[in-house]
Amino acid sequence: MKKIAILIENMYEEPELLYPYYRLKEEGYEVHLIGPEKDKVYTGKHGYPMKSTHASKDVKAEDYDAVIIPGGYSPDHMRRCNDTINFVKEMDKLQKTIAAICHGPWIMASACNLKEKKVTSFFSIKDDLINAGAQYVDEEVVVDGNLITSRTPNDLVAFVKAIIEKVK
Repeated sequence: MKKIAILIENMYEEPELLYPYYRLKEEGYEVHLIGPEKDKVYTGKHGYPMKSTHASKDVKAEDYDAVIIPGGYSPDHMRRCNDTINFVKEMDKLQKTIAAICHGPWIMASACNLKEKKVTSFFSIKDDLINAGAQYVDEEVVVDGNLITSRTPNDLVAFVKAIIEKVK
């Protein structure tokens, strides 16, 4: 069975966490919510609570087929946890699928080699991604090697389809 990690922190964009979470479970994947702390309730931007199943310090990249990074303001909080950054760095080193939407690519800027990689995101972090060496494009979904990126909740269908196709 394929195993997918979804990063969670406070202020996540609800659709960007919930849609992939339930859609990937529907596909038959084992889906874990990875936060800085295990069994902690994290709250989305609009107040929806979800509880982490694992702490980032306790997970290993080799145990997962992909990691998904939702947006909202949660990536700014995620970047403060070295264990979370190290998990994503290890996923990138192993060339495992890393999918980020909206502000999620901020984590890629901190943890992945973006040199010459084609990515997209919410427009406000475009400069951060360019400064990290990425080639920014404004498209619904961008797949470059092991990286998958999208811009906003409006892109979720294409985003999750790309994840499913990559992880198959």
